[in-house]
Amino acid sequence: SAVLAALVCGLLPAIRGTRCGIAAELAQGSRSQVSARNPLQWLLVGIQVSLAVTLLVGAGLLLRSFQELGRVSPGFDYSHVLTLRISANWGESADYKKLMTRIENTVDALRSVPGVRSAAVSGMLPGTPGDVQTEVALEGRSEIQGKVIADSRFVSDGYFNTMRIPLLDGSSCPNSLDAHYAVVNNSFASKYLSGSSGIGRHLKVVGSTFLPLAEILGVVGDAREQGLSREPVPTIYWCLNAPYPSPYFLIRTQGAPLTMSETLRRKIHAIEPGRSIFDISSLEDHLSDNLAQNRLRTILLTLFALTAVSLACIGLYGTLSYFVTVRKREVGLRLALGAERGQILSRFLLRGVNVAFLGCLAGLALAITFARVLSGMLYGVSSTDFRTLLSVAVLIITVACVASFVPALRAATLDPMEVLRDE
Repeated sequence: SAVLAALVCGLLPAIRGTRCGIAAELAQGSRSQVSARNPLQWLLVGIQVSLAVTLLVGAGLLLRSFQELGRVSPGFDYSHVLTLRISANWGESADYKKLMTRIENTVDALRSVPGVRSAAVSGMLPGTPGDVQTEVALEGRSEIQGKVIADSRFVSDGYFNTMRIPLLDGSSCPNSLDAHYAVVNNSFASKYLSGSSGIGRHLKVVGSTFLPLAEILGVVGDAREQGLSREPVPTIYWCLNAPYPSPYFLIRTQGAPLTMSETLRRKIHAIEPGRSIFDISSLEDHLSDNLAQNRLRTILLTLFALTAVSLACIGLYGTLSYFVTVRKREVGLRLALGAERGQILSRFLLRGVNVAFLGCLAGLALAITFARVLSGMLYGVSSTDFRTLLSVAVLIITVACVASFVPALRAATLDPMEVLRDE
């Protein structure tokens, strides 16, 4: 593609060069000493600037979005939490009581390890999307009031303490192998329980034979269980530590989580020597990995934007330098006739800045048009964010002033006698 672009860009000047004879070229050259307008060159520079502005706006919006995402409170504390899984097979789910007892014994063993503050089990990691929304039958709610749609999360006792999700009312999941209990979040209570706690009312997943009728035990604060970039939605926490044989173990440690990994591995092997431990990582790393795609997209677009700005700067500098070179005779005559050097400086400087300004306007219009493509990737910032647009415009005009100043200064400091002597 680079070779093709070079051929296309070099083809037009080559064709133009073959059409002119020597006499015509000399005549044109003498006229260029006076006019030297070459509007095509300035048009190409303007296009470079507009494309640079478009890429800069996109990169700026993604950077602003990343900043806003960093200020978001997830509703739980993901620091000092180690996550791991223990190998199992689906055949163990034939006896759920035995499976739940095994997992509960493992959690109790992990809690007894020095340096562990608390431990729990969850079907999915907090802050990571995965569980689907389900339709739920809510006791005391009529069909006229509408369906109850909520996310489902399977957690053991100690989950809310481990993740430091505040309990607003009632009690959390009990230390029991009975799966007939549930806890709902504040969004669920506000939307489906008319703002009341709903403690004592019963829930059941429509069409499910796996989950029995469950009693609501309490209400907890909203947590961004589906991802840091997603607003909390109505969620039901089913008090079940074994949604499948190998759930996630969440261990809150006093120190750095990964420093406890070998100790916890030995403890698990002591009580379950035939099982392997995998997917050991800190919860903070898991959440960071979920943002890796957005981070990579932001970095790449920023690099492309900086490259485009560099090319636009070089193009503007080169075109204006050529413009000054071919008009040396005119500048020398003006200076010899009494023109102020400040006037020469401002004349050439404004030429470059005007082209950059028009390219900037075109780029901003183009960026606003195509910013809707980025709207689904943004969080907490509009696709037409005024602060970003203004910052990009100021940056481009500043770069244009710097790129134009050197050629303009060279024109203003010409020695008219030397120029006329060369002619």
